[in-house]
Amino acid sequence: MPGLVQKEMERLLREAFSPTRLEVINDSASHAGHSGDDGSGESHFTVVIEAPAFGAMNRLERQRSINRALGDIPGERVHALSIQASAPTV
Repeated sequence: MPGLVQKEMERLLREAFSPTRLEVINDSASHAGHSGDDGSGESHFTVVIEAPAFGAMNRLERQRSINRALGDIPGERVHALSIQASAPTV
């Protein structure tokens, strides 16, 4: 069952990019007891997103736009965020 942070991330990314594919994967259980694990069960995530908006962006621009869309979540509410962003292929 997705937690509150995961649901918020999904909502923000859908609103910002209208993705054709979106997976927000909670990796926190793999990092239990490690640095950055705050005990919330929502400290480490992987985002797999495909959106037409990324077609004109390089990898760094994609990651920056995702971090902007997520606001204070990366780095403050989530310890680690892995991003795999791409544009749809024709």
